[in-house]
Amino acid sequence: MSDMVIVSEEVSEAISDGAPVVALESTIISHGMPYPRNLETAGEVEAEVRRWGAIPATIAIRDGSYRVGLDSKTLELLATSDEVAKASTRDLGGVISSRRLAATTVATTMIGAHLAGVHVFATGGTGGVHRGGEKSLDVSADLVELSRTPVAVVSAGVKSILDIEKTLEYLETLGVPVYGWKTSEFPAFYSTHTGLSVPLSVHSADELARALHAVWNLGLRTGALVANPIPKEAELEHGYIESVIQDAILDAEREGIRGRDLTPYLLGAIVERTDGKSLEANIALVKNNARVASEVATALAKFSR
Repeated sequence: MSDMVIVSEEVSEAISDGAPVVALESTIISHGMPYPRNLETAGEVEAEVRRWGAIPATIAIRDGSYRVGLDSKTLELLATSDEVAKASTRDLGGVISSRRLAATTVATTMIGAHLAGVHVFATGGTGGVHRGGEKSLDVSADLVELSRTPVAVVSAGVKSILDIEKTLEYLETLGVPVYGWKTSEFPAFYSTHTGLSVPLSVHSADELARALHAVWNLGLRTGALVANPIPKEAELEHGYIESVIQDAILDAEREGIRGRDLTPYLLGAIVERTDGKSLEANIALVKNNARVASEVATALAKFSR
């Protein structure tokens, strides 16, 4: 595996020392935000992880290998190049064999983190069951990966463009534990309100670390979704953002946009329709998730020792 997974010296030393490490995805850089805000946010999120006592490990694929812990040149390429592939699980063979530069989704970031020995991952929101998924069968590979890769994913729930209720049902079917971080209500990415309860609530990093350790110590290979609500001061009113999402979905249907093109289209349309408010909310929640993930990684490191 040594030539397939290349870990930076800093991240490798942290893992060897049993220090807390937080994985970060790269799709949010290449496909999630416009330049230069994407590059600025990548640096700010890494800085947030360090501020809370952990080592950041942003993950991408380059020159035929997973790269765990990126240098500034690779981050710049991800933020500026039009040639960056978006690699989900099914794409790994192609992007690795072709030696393309590829950004990793939640699913493929989980795989890279696990291969490197990183147990906690901070992202914005995971994928899930799309609205109308009972007909289209459009279900993100993120959910499947959560069922088979032992990495805790800290997010602001799932993306609010999705069918959140069906996503929670599907996670239950897959046996994926879903923890509400200091909340009993599953968050809706841009807002804290869904009216849907979380199966399990945790109120401290130590409590969550004990639960994760118990699951993995049993030999179960499942990951975990840690639903961390967006900070109150950054959230968008639920009715307002839902109206914007509905309009964007109707536009996508009229233009025949579907499959892997749907999510980036919808997110871009939402940013435009909210005059950038959704982008700022996205940045705030990613930083908040990085903070919580750092706390969890620190607690896990102490627990393991």
